Amino acid sequence: MELIRMQNPIAELDGDEMTRIVWKQIKEELLLPFLELKTEYYDLGLENREKTGDQVTIEASEAIKRLGVGVKCATITPNAQRMKEYGLTRMWKSPNGTIRFILDGTVFRKPILVPGIAPLVSNWKKPITIARHAFGDIYRSAEYMADRPGHAELSYNDQNGETVFTANIAELSEGDVIMGQFNTERSIRSFAESCFRYAVNEREDLWFSAKDTISKIYDQRFRDIFEELYETGYRKEFERLGIKYRYMLIDSAAAGIMRSEGGMIWACKNYDGDVMSDLISAAFGSIAMMSSVLVSPDGKYEYEAAHGTVTDLYYRYKNGEKVSVNPTAMIFAWTGALAKRGELDGSRELSGFAERLESACIDTIASGIVTGDLAPLCGRKPVDTMTFLSAVRKRMEG
Repeated sequence: MELIRMQNPIAELDGDEMTRIVWKQIKEELLLPFLELKTEYYDLGLENREKTGDQVTIEASEAIKRLGVGVKCATITPNAQRMKEYGLTRMWKSPNGTIRFILDGTVFRKPILVPGIAPLVSNWKKPITIARHAFGDIYRSAEYMADRPGHAELSYNDQNGETVFTANIAELSEGDVIMGQFNTERSIRSFAESCFRYAVNEREDLWFSAKDTISKIYDQRFRDIFEELYETGYRKEFERLGIKYRYMLIDSAAAGIMRSEGGMIWACKNYDGDVMSDLISAAFGSIAMMSSVLVSPDGKYEYEAAHGTVTDLYYRYKNGEKVSVNPTAMIFAWTGALAKRGELDGSRELSGFAERLESACIDTIASGIVTGDLAPLCGRKPVDTMTFLSAVRKRMEG
């Protein structure tokens, strides 16, 4: 079989634990037998981030900006326990947070639907896409745990060093905690613009939710920008297409989503989108059945799986057990990146390969060959990861 050629490379960002192992298996079983794969490789495994002082994450982000397309494996964001486990000198920041900060993009996460796998919410008939703001908030925050009693306040100094605003926060005791977070008008506008454009392209309703009744300045700023952009740039187009924009409080939106048939784009702030995307994916079948793409305002794309590094199965794998990890979202990260590379390079062969691989993956699941996360949903006996990948490959070769 003649291998399909790639004109230009994509940035490949390797990851941690079980997903790192499955990442390699996907390449060996489903990509390299069919493609002359061209990538610029960056090892974002925790050991290499420690070794490079996390410079590798910055280099990988710049590579995505330069090449236009990247694909990323899941990575560990270390906490105190992970810091001790891996012997780290620092609790390095989330690689995803760093990449999102540098690209200033919006994350769109959409369930991968398969015949025979019914959503746990019985009235959901259509996919629900989560649009997650990928900048600032808790992911770029400063935080502190008090080691003695004291007073906490929020202050803002202008460029001349003059304090122009001060607000009391709390009297703290030893062990109490405090956090400060921020966002920028530029990033919020980019987020809103991306959401409205995506809704127009998909011809789906757009919901945006926050908590402006509590956060009367911070969240209100998000709401105002969304409504301004809708009125000045998108109302006529939405009305022409027969789609709607709605603002809702986050709790009301969550309740509305549960009662809906799906088929909308739900725009959420950074932390809300992180949580809700996992909830939506699990309710549609599995977090391993959720595609994810980060889109920057200037048209750069980073594809990844929405899930983490599957730590529990990793330790079982290290003990010699066969494990049943669902690789679907990781496969779709690769196909998304390859399809976009093919689109940008005008390569129908490459884009066509990505489409065939996605179809082979969905057909494999629909035929009853499923991993452990999906088996209870369709009454089938689960297979291990390599058995699943081999079955997908047979469909590609057939």
